[in-house]
Amino acid sequence: MLNNCEETLDSIVYNLLSNILLRNNMETTTKSALKGGEFLIKETHHADIFIPEEWNEEQLMIAQTCQDFLQAEVFPRLDEIDSMKNPELMPSLLEKAGELGILGISIPEEFGGFGKDFVTGMLTTEVCGAGHSFAVALAAHTGIGTLPILYYGNAEQKAKYVPKLATGEWKAAYCLTEPSSGSDANSGKSKAVLSPDGKHYILNGQKMWITNGGFADVYTVFAKIDNDENLSAFIVERGWEGVTTNAEEKKMGIKGSSTVQVFFNNVKVPVENMLSDRQNGFKIALNILNIGRIKLAGAALGGAKAAITHSVKYANEREQFGRPIAKYGAIKHKLAEQAIRSYAVEAATFRCSQNIEDAIAQLEAGGMDHIKALLKGVEQYAAEAAILKVAGSEALDFAVDEAVQIYGGMGYSEESPVARAYRDSRINRIFEGTNEINRILTVDMLLKKAMKGELDLMGPAMKVAGELMEIPDFSEADTATLAAETAAVKNFKKALLMVAGSAVQKLATQMAKEQEILMNIADMAIQIYQAESVLLRAKKLIDLRGESEAAAQIAMARMFIYDAADRINKAGKDALNSFAEGDEHRMMLMGLKRFTKVEPVNGKELRRLIADKMIEKNEYCF
Repeated sequence: MLNNCEETLDSIVYNLLSNILLRNNMETTTKSALKGGEFLIKETHHADIFIPEEWNEEQLMIAQTCQDFLQAEVFPRLDEIDSMKNPELMPSLLEKAGELGILGISIPEEFGGFGKDFVTGMLTTEVCGAGHSFAVALAAHTGIGTLPILYYGNAEQKAKYVPKLATGEWKAAYCLTEPSSGSDANSGKSKAVLSPDGKHYILNGQKMWITNGGFADVYTVFAKIDNDENLSAFIVERGWEGVTTNAEEKKMGIKGSSTVQVFFNNVKVPVENMLSDRQNGFKIALNILNIGRIKLAGAALGGAKAAITHSVKYANEREQFGRPIAKYGAIKHKLAEQAIRSYAVEAATFRCSQNIEDAIAQLEAGGMDHIKALLKGVEQYAAEAAILKVAGSEALDFAVDEAVQIYGGMGYSEESPVARAYRDSRINRIFEGTNEINRILTVDMLLKKAMKGELDLMGPAMKVAGELMEIPDFSEADTATLAAETAAVKNFKKALLMVAGSAVQKLATQMAKEQEILMNIADMAIQIYQAESVLLRAKKLIDLRGESEAAAQIAMARMFIYDAADRINKAGKDALNSFAEGDEHRMMLMGLKRFTKVEPVNGKELRRLIADKMIEKNEYCF
C-alpha cells in the first residue's frame, strides 16, 4: 500500500499544480456539518457537533449492558483468557455477547440485529474497548469479520451468514495479510482459479496474523483470480476441505486473542461465494479498513479510560510519606495529562462519528440505499478516520505508560492491571495500517480530494501566503471564555496551509518521496483536528451546563490547545527546514511562529483542577 501511496501522490501533486482553480476563501459554516477534510479550511459552530455528554437514555442503557457484561464475564477471567488453555473460552464469550445483542448493535433488524446508528455502534466499541483480548476478538468479529458480508454480500449471502454472525452462533475472521504483503495488501500471492466445470474457484494461498482465525467458522478471504491486477474476495467456511490453521502465535500482548496462520490448499469455493464483483476485493479491503480505523480509535479510548481509572484509584490508595500519592503535584500532573489527551480523542472521535451518520442520512434522503450510503459516508471521512486511528492509539499508549509509572514498581508486576494494559496497547499502533502509513494516507487522501475539486486547499493556502506580507493584527484580544483558544485554532489551520501549500509548490512530484515531510504535515493535521474538536466540545458543554459546571472540561480544552501549539510549531518547523531556503524560509518560519503563538496559561493550576475532579470521584469522570 505504501508504494500505491507514492504513485497516487505523484499524480495528485502534478494535477494540483497544473489544474487547481482558486475557488473559495476561508468560509464559516454554522448550520451543517462539514464534508470530509473541510475542517482545515472552514469553521464549525459548536452547536452543529455531537458531544458524548448528549447520549440519550437508550444509548446509555446499551453502554451499561456492555459494561455489565465486561464486569461479569470478562474482567474476572482475564488471566484465564490470556492463558489460552481453554480454546472454547473466547468463542463462548462471543456467544454470550451475542445472546445479549452486543454483536448485532449495528446489524439491521431483518438479520437479527438492533439496527442502531453509527454513533451508537461507536459507543459500544468504546465501552468494550476496555476488554483487553476480548475487545480484539469482538472487534474482529463484528467489524472486519462481519461487515464485508453485510456490506458487499448479495441477498442470498446475507441471509445465509449474517443472522448467525449477529447471534454469535458463527464466528468470523478476515484474511488479507500474507507473509510477503503487509501494508501493500494488493501484492498478495493467494490465487483462485475457476474449475473446468465452472462451479468452483480453486483457492490456494497462505494468510497470517489472522485474528479469530483459530476458531472462526467463516473467513472473508482475499485472492487474485488468474493474473488479475486487483484482489477479489471470497466467503470461505472453515469446514471445507483444504482449510487448515497452524498453532496460535505467541504474542507480546493481547495474548488471549486467537492469532494464527490460515492455509488454503485447493479449497473448492462455490462460485456463488465470491463476494461482490471480480477484482472488487481491494476496494472492499480499503473501505472496511476506513471503518476499522475509526472503530479502533473508539476501542483505544475505552482502554485509555480504564487505565486512567486504575491510575486514579491506585493514587488514592497508595500512601507515601504519610499521605496518598494523589495529593502530590507530580501525580496530579500525570493524571490530568492522561485525561486531557483522552478527552480530546473522544471529542474528535464522536464529532466525526456523528458527521458520518449525518452524511449517511443525507445520502439516504437522496435515494441511496442504506449500505451504499453508509460506505459512501465513511469514505467521505477517510482522512479523519486515519487521523483518529493515530490519535487514539497514541493516546492509549500514553495513558497506559503513565499508569505503569503511577503504579511504580507494582506497575511492572503482572499482579497489577496496568501491566496487561501496557502490553495490550502496543499493537494498536500497528493494527489497521501502521501509524506511519496512516499519517501518509492522511495527506494522500486530502490531496486527492483537492485534485478532484472536492476540497479547495490551494485557494486558502494562497490567501495565507499573502497574509505573511501583511502587518499582524495588534488589536485588543477578545477576553470572552475560550476566545483566545478559538483564535489560536484558526491560526493553527493557517500554519498547516502555509506549510503544506509551500511543500506542494516547492517539491511538486517529488513530494511523494519525502515521507518525513508528509508525516510532519499529518502531525499538524492530527493536532488541529483534536484541538478544534475539544474546543467545540467545551463550548457546547458551556451552553448545556454553564461555565462553572464545565470548569474542568474548559481547562482540558485550554491545556490541549496550549500544548498543541508547540507540537504544531515543531512539526511545521521540521517540514520547512527540510525544503525551504533563503528569505522564503525565514519568512515562513516567522509566519509559523505567528500562527502558533498562544496566550500563556497556568498549566499547574489547570491540571490540578482536572486531576482533583477525578481524585474526588475516584475514577475517570468526564
